[in-house]
Amino acid sequence: MVKIAFMGAGSTVFAKNVLGDCMLTPALSDSEIALYDIDGKRLEESALMLGAINNNVGNKATIKTYLGVENRKDALRCADFVVNAIQVGLYEPCTVTDFEVPKKYGLRQTIADTLGIGGIFRALRTIPVMMDFARDMEEVCPDAWLLNYTNPMAMLTGAMLRMTPIKTVGLCHSVQSCAKNLLEGLGMSYDEQVQWKIAGINHQAWLLELTKDGRDLYPEVKRRAEARTEKHGDMVRYEIMKRFGYYVTESSEHNAEYMPFFIKDKYPELIERFNIPLDEYPRRCVKQIADWEKRRVELTQDPHLTHERTKEYASYIMEAMVTNQPYKIGGNVLNTGLITNLPQNAVVEVPCMVDATGIAPTVIGDLPEQCAAMNRTNINVQLLTIEAARTLKKEYIYQAAMMDPHCQSELSIDDIVAMCDDLIAAHEGWLPKYN
Repeated sequence: MVKIAFMGAGSTVFAKNVLGDCMLTPALSDSEIALYDIDGKRLEESALMLGAINNNVGNKATIKTYLGVENRKDALRCADFVVNAIQVGLYEPCTVTDFEVPKKYGLRQTIADTLGIGGIFRALRTIPVMMDFARDMEEVCPDAWLLNYTNPMAMLTGAMLRMTPIKTVGLCHSVQSCAKNLLEGLGMSYDEQVQWKIAGINHQAWLLELTKDGRDLYPEVKRRAEARTEKHGDMVRYEIMKRFGYYVTESSEHNAEYMPFFIKDKYPELIERFNIPLDEYPRRCVKQIADWEKRRVELTQDPHLTHERTKEYASYIMEAMVTNQPYKIGGNVLNTGLITNLPQNAVVEVPCMVDATGIAPTVIGDLPEQCAAMNRTNINVQLLTIEAARTLKKEYIYQAAMMDPHCQSELSIDDIVAMCDDLIAAHEGWLPKYN
């Protein structure tokens, strides 16, 4: 029997997708599922929901709940797979802090969970918790695979891979939907004949090849993108494709804050020109909280609740490892010579083959130099943030923020340092003590 530990099981809808997928996968349907969270109410709600799905798909899985840090080792004990979906600090207080403190310095953000000052502090409060997970896993399930879904993906996955012996892969939604969303947004068809190749870093990987029946689709894509004049939600990515030659995986609202070109106090007209939704993530959080209140009864009290297998990678990875039937994913892994013009201590997002032997990433070689150059600006921040978490030296926090493309394009060094100090103070109780 396979054991799957789900860390952060209170993320109920996501738990439904990943674990519902596992229940519908023959090789995983009789798994032992360990639900772990520190929020008892949300943990109970997830257990009720998953129990109903399990009952309606054959009642083969065994579901157990584990509440609180004192029960974490038991949740992890003898696990084959550990899915990480925690959010340390939640929307309130920590996400609010990530947005409101920088605003005092005139620094605006859209999502703030992957890069920028918000991504830096999300990593700094999450890495210590993941190190605790790693220590427990070393003791009670040292051979388990950790499937990390929590952002900032590259920083957290990099910390696990460089600071612990735990087998870890980072997983994101943006790779498998990239080509489809691009083509359909331009009125072009997407089917199984469309072939694509993506590589780079998480949320800033590049659609390097896009073909159908051997024909390069990029010329038509670029022609249609240039001709599309109405306001829409992908305008930043179209601009990046125009200037850098390739489409980038993650959404425009994300990429607007990964680069120094779009959110600028000196040029406020860019916000409207590129349709950039400032403060988008707080709005989503408020909406998600309200939506959950409406859906709670439906998801936790409907005895007829069902599920259809999604495109999330987790169940397919587990299935490939258990059955030895290979499956291809886009995974976040350490750059062991995979992308030759990016730093080797960085985490890169590349095609990977999964089977019973584990995860085998693809060697890409050099990225187009302009794409690698843009990736490096983000990698600088990622590596310095990991160094801050590793050493607990405050100077690395300052330096990570100084190297952030958005921070350095808007703020002076003095303001960056002062903003970091304010954020450290506002995170009291959420961060370890920095020297």
